[in-house]
Amino acid sequence: MLIVLVFLTWMIFFDTNSWFIHDELDEDIKGLQENAEFYKTEIEKDKAFIEKMKDSDEVEKFAREKYYLKRENEDIYIIEHEDSLKNKEDDE
Repeated sequence: MLIVLVFLTWMIFFDTNSWFIHDELDEDIKGLQENAEFYKTEIEKDKAFIEKMKDSDEVEKFAREKYYLKRENEDIYIIEHEDSLKNKEDDE
C-alpha cells in the first residue's frame, strides 16, 4: 500500500508529466485557442475592408475621412463639436 501511495504522490506532484503541469498546459492551450479565434475574426474584418477598398470611390471616401485628403482647388473645413473635444483638464 505504501508503494502505491508513494507512486501516486510522485505522479501527481513531482513527475515531469504531473497533473499540475498538464493543468497549466491545458490553460495555455485554451488561451491560444481564444487568441486564434480573435485573430480569425480580425482577418475576416480586414478581408472585408480590403474588398471594400477595391472600389475607387470607397478609397477616395476613406482617404477624405481618415486622412483629410482633398482634390486640387478644393477647401475642406473640419467642424468639431464641443462634446468631441478633449478637455484641457483631462490632459493633465
